[in-house]
Amino acid sequence: EVQLVESGGGLVQAGGSLRLSCATSCFTFDDYAIGWFRQAPGKEREGVSAISSSDGYTVYADSVKGRFTISSDNAKNTVYLQMNSLKPEDTAVYYCAVQWGVGASLGRHEYDYWGQGTQVTVSS
Repeated sequence: EVQLVESGGGLVQAGGSLRLSCATSCFTFDDYAIGWFRQAPGKEREGVSAISSSDGYTVYADSVKGRFTISSDNAKNTVYLQMNSLKPEDTAVYYCAVQWGVGASLGRHEYDYWGQGTQVTVSS
């Protein structure tokens, strides 16, 4: 059974940092990608970043480039999202998700399994 569990969310002041973790059972499979998405109240879920298992290729949304970094620790079966220089507009529930065969992508409809999310709140 595929499972993804997010952690690391919380309340932080603008300019601060958080590191989100996505613990997953997906590492026993080949050629998958893990993506991070977020959804703010009243808005659609949007892609933030993704990483491919085959070559480590990463992709970022323009709104987070230079501030967020995605990484993978295969030994711990965990994918991280380091978020620096946080802004109030980064406030959202953050989800990780997995898909196979497409490669690192920010398209939410391409992902097959989702975690339950972790809340990130950035105060001004």
